[in-house]
Amino acid sequence: MKKILVTGGCGFIGSNFIHFMMKQQSEIEIVNIDVLTYAGNPENVTQYRDSSRYTFIQGDITDAACVKSIFKEHEIDGVIHFAAESHVDRSITGPEIFVTTNILGTQVLLENARKAWQDDFSQKRFVHVSTDEVYGSLGQDGLFTEETPLAPNSPYSASKAGSDLLVRSYFETFGFPGIITRCSNNYGPYQYPEKLIPLMIANALDDKQLPVYGDGKNIRDWLYVEDHCSAIATVLSKGKPGDVYNIGGNNEWKNIDIVKKVLEILNKSEDLITFVKDRPGHDRRYAIDASKIKNDLGWEPSLTFEVGIEKSIQWYLNNTGWWRELQKKHELTAVGKY
Repeated sequence: MKKILVTGGCGFIGSNFIHFMMKQQSEIEIVNIDVLTYAGNPENVTQYRDSSRYTFIQGDITDAACVKSIFKEHEIDGVIHFAAESHVDRSITGPEIFVTTNILGTQVLLENARKAWQDDFSQKRFVHVSTDEVYGSLGQDGLFTEETPLAPNSPYSASKAGSDLLVRSYFETFGFPGIITRCSNNYGPYQYPEKLIPLMIANALDDKQLPVYGDGKNIRDWLYVEDHCSAIATVLSKGKPGDVYNIGGNNEWKNIDIVKKVLEILNKSEDLITFVKDRPGHDRRYAIDASKIKNDLGWEPSLTFEVGIEKSIQWYLNNTGWWRELQKKHELTAVGKY
């Protein structure tokens, strides 16, 4: 792989992936397409603006002409598809854009990659970055495996499940080199400050209320974003077309315990915690079985949550201007939409 198309490369995980690849693989060239919605911030990758190894294109993945021109003008060897509407609460109040971006956008990318690569798929890869939310909700026991039936419970997760099935269909129908990854909750640098961890950090620093949905006992598996990026790079180089790989952090935490941990590290009072009405369709528990990617590809996370959360909080302390500008620009409230 010499030239990679990264979709949504100005977003949270996409920008972290670009940082990871630019540092770790000196031969790689990156083409980044991002429409720059509220969650896309070109400042996340501004240091590569003048690099000969980096090209930025402001464009929409649903724009077939734009996507076609990228494959025509650049010799793309691989696609890492991050671009998606991903905030669950926003999908409840406005699901249409989730269907358009996540399903139609994925189909446009698949079709243009298929046509560009149809002479020889063998040295090409299309990695579709999905989510464990497509599996629905777990009880107190058990883990999501790659064979767990899809049972999405929100318009967001339903749209991601739809895009997963499109990728699968292109492999089954055309032999297209598509691979699906499904990750647990990410956290770390450049995460948009309406999501749980950056929201709690920002509110705690300003001594504002820390809103916790329901009883706060919803459980998630947490994965440090750089570990996720290393897993995706591993799948890109070693993954088997047609396969699904679950990517988890082996870090199950209740939301309320996450909030308390942030307050502890920042030396803030738990009196800042306030419980708010739960959101509709709020999945109770996610947990990933990531044994396949470990056994087949040799990947496993490098950081425990205790280490990762310290690194994350320090990044937000060192980059207050970054998230305060976003708060101001997008008029984010103290309650947020995580």
